[in-house]
Amino acid sequence: MVVIIVGFIASFTSTISLLPQIYRTYKTKSVEDLSFLMLINFTICSISWVLYGILTNTISVWITNIIMTIFSFILLILKICYQPKRTRYDTSNN
Repeated sequence: MVVIIVGFIASFTSTISLLPQIYRTYKTKSVEDLSFLMLINFTICSISWVLYGILTNTISVWITNIIMTIFSFILLILKICYQPKRTRYDTSNN
């Protein structure tokens, strides 16, 4: 029973971990502090866990990580949409 409770807590807390960032990014429209490479890595990691969960027939792993993958994609889309557009001649960040 303890193992099930610990697994539920781990699944629940990891699943909701990206929600505050998604909310803040959507409200502020600011993605400056979001690392694109971290988001790519997180997405690949989540997809890998989904595949692992499917291959090992561990429903809790793949369900949790399908949700995490969706949240990762949402953050990637927000990062792409809200990233300031730079021109070829923009020298402000050299």
